[in-house]
Amino acid sequence: QVQLVESGGGLVQAGGSLRLSCATSGRIFSPNAMAWYRQAPGKERELVARITSAGSTNYADSVKGRFTISRDNAKNTVYLQMNSLKPEDTAVYYCHAAGRFLADTGWTTIREFWGQGTQVTVSS
Repeated sequence: QVQLVESGGGLVQAGGSLRLSCATSGRIFSPNAMAWYRQAPGKERELVARITSAGSTNYADSVKGRFTISRDNAKNTVYLQMNSLKPEDTAVYYCHAAGRFLADTGWTTIREFWGQGTQVTVSS
C-alpha cells in the first residue's frame, strides 16, 4: 500500500505563514492528482487546493492569492505554502492522492489515499 505523511502544521498568528509537506512512502506510486483538504470543527471536509501530474492547479475561492500548491514529481511530494493566514484557516489539513501503485501482481487501478492530518491553528 501507499502511505501519505504530512508535516509542517502548527500555531501561527494571523498574517503569518506556514508550509505543509506531504510525502508518499510504501509501494512504488504513480499519483495523478494530489491535493490538500481541510476540516474545521463542526464543518465538512473541503478541498483547499489540487494539482495534477502536469502541474495544473485549482484552489478554493477562500484561499486564492494566499495559498500555493506545488509538487515534486520525482519525490512524489506535494507542498502547500500558506501566506497571510487568517483565523478562519484554522483546521486539520489532510493530504490526498489518487493514482496507481505497483502491487505484487502489477500496477493497480487508480486508488485514493489520505494522510493522517496535521493541525493548523491561526490565532487572531
